[in-house]
Amino acid sequence: MAVAKQKSTDFGAAMAGLVLGGSVLFLLMLAIVWLTNAKFAGHEAPVAHGAPATGPATAPTAAPAPVQTAPAGN
Repeated sequence: MAVAKQKSTDFGAAMAGLVLGGSVLFLLMLAIVWLTNAKFAGHEAPVAHGAPATGPATAPTAAPAPVQTAPAGN
């Protein structure tokens, strides 16, 4: 009676590569964000001319006119 040979798979290596690669990419992106934030820490945001620097957006003072439709046959 012949014994069936088990197939070897690289599932463990693939999972290790996926986890390690994802971790390296995450740490790289985190380092880029940290360095960018540190570089621009002392800068202020530009203020648009004529717009308030802070506060909620202003609502329109008048309601829009309702849309009126004419009958199709006339």
